[in-house]
Amino acid sequence: MKRLRLPLLVLTLIAALLVFYYRRLNTVRIETVDLQSQIIGRLLPYNAILPRGYALPGRRYPVLYLLHGHGGDHNSWIAHTKLTDYAAKFDLIIVTPEGEDGWYTDSATVAGEKFESFVVNELIHDVENRFRVVPERRARAIAGYSMGGYGALKFGLKYPQLFAFAGSLSGAFDAPSRTDDTSIMHTFGPLNSSTRERNDLTKIANSVQSTLLPQLYFDCGANDPWLASNRALHADFERLSINHEYEEQPGAHDWAYWDQHITMLLPLAAAALSAGPH
Repeated sequence: MKRLRLPLLVLTLIAALLVFYYRRLNTVRIETVDLQSQIIGRLLPYNAILPRGYALPGRRYPVLYLLHGHGGDHNSWIAHTKLTDYAAKFDLIIVTPEGEDGWYTDSATVAGEKFESFVVNELIHDVENRFRVVPERRARAIAGYSMGGYGALKFGLKYPQLFAFAGSLSGAFDAPSRTDDTSIMHTFGPLNSSTRERNDLTKIANSVQSTLLPQLYFDCGANDPWLASNRALHADFERLSINHEYEEQPGAHDWAYWDQHITMLLPLAAAALSAGPH
């Protein structure tokens, strides 16, 4: 019996290592990065949801930047939806950055609050240096809910060279025209400011070549207070002959809607992306 103990122990350890390795390969993993932003001057963490198989070396993946809404943070998507479960079906990295209540815009009132510049010039650079992603437009997408939906479509319109897909759930598209919120005044400044002009989605759409734009998708709940602004943007895109997909579905401006509709947005984003050889 003593002679058998050592071989059995070795076999048990090997089996345990194989189980651990198998689980690591077949489990979605979340890695949190504490990014010290040089642009904004403080810590802005983000989560990277890594796909099954990421532990195997070599392969590079497309990436989806998934933005949070007003009052949320970089953990909101993970905390309030089953995003990590849904992500297991796709071979892409999902990044959920910290945007505070900055409307993904360079502030008109505080020089250091540059959340648009942070995403475009710092976040993407850090992700592409830290993780195995394909650092090309064809493998880069952006989406979000509410404030994040506004930000995502704005990035798609302003930076078509960066993204192959831009999507929104319940986008708060009217933010640059509103004065009823402290964060909006802080970000966009007084009415008719140049910041409001530069970040109005319809005005941006008027100045772009529609053939160069990424695939655009947005939807909104029938009981959502931002339904009118979504309909208005849809009408503006139609008038400007900007190719896009727009849907109205039952639901409100809440996590029940966003949890359900991220399952519809993910396959659209994944289909628009192409990792290809690298």
